[in-house]
Amino acid sequence: MTLPDRDTPIRILLVDDHTLFRRGLSALLSRDPMLQIVGDAGDAGEAQRRAQVLQPDVILLDNHLPGVNGVDALPALREAAPQARLILLTISEDGEDLAAALRNGACGYLLKTMEGEALSRAIHRAVHGEPVVADEMTGKLVEVYRRVAAPAPPVAEPAPRISALSPRETDILRGIARGDSNKAIARDLGIAETTVKIHVQHILRKLGVSSRVQVAVIAVERGLL
Repeated sequence: MTLPDRDTPIRILLVDDHTLFRRGLSALLSRDPMLQIVGDAGDAGEAQRRAQVLQPDVILLDNHLPGVNGVDALPALREAAPQARLILLTISEDGEDLAAALRNGACGYLLKTMEGEALSRAIHRAVHGEPVVADEMTGKLVEVYRRVAAPAPPVAEPAPRISALSPRETDILRGIARGDSNKAIARDLGIAETTVKIHVQHILRKLGVSSRVQVAVIAVERGLL
């Protein structure tokens, strides 16, 4: 997949069946000069047609669409616009919806309750290759993973991954795997939220991963919950 140049505005197709929401979201995202709304659609069929013509960098879509829902529409959208990054923006906090979205090619699953600036940042991260999943959904993704993953015999821990973490970083890793936010982890451990953020960065670097979801999966695989 070819990534857009960082100096070129990110071209976005919005897909939601509520016209007022699309207009409001368009106005919100347009505050970022590097985000350009190139079109919108009210259902999966219209989205597929517009994606094929517009070839956007990002398709931001709701799951609850009339007819074919967002998760089920993902394969057709990928075929219509192979270069586009597909991100669900929904009210659904169902772990099965999240897992299905990722299986069907989404690179992100975000909630409509998030702040506008956070959404803009997530779009930038997604376009440049990073998976973006709402922090609130991490624990639910882990639960789905645990249910479907086949049990495996214990294996020797490869160096230096988990063993490289300090005791405090291991505590924070467990919080991430439970789906806790940085604020919740800070409260539980009696430390500052900024300290948690620094530890999270160290954990990502030491484990060689780029997202909290990957951290949570490693924690489950190593039996740290």
